[in-house]
Amino acid sequence: MKKKILLPLAIIIFAAAVGMLVYGAVTGQAADVFVKAARICMECIGLG
Repeated sequence: MKKKILLPLAIIIFAAAVGMLVYGAVTGQAADVFVKAARICMECIGLG
């Protein structure tokens, strides 16, 4: 009985995750995340 419940739930969660990734990429949020990650990394090693 668990497998009957878990498979549709896993599919729904996976579809939602893919949808959010696509939405973020389309709206340009991926570039913002990259810039913030690079800034944090530079600060960690003392270059920022």
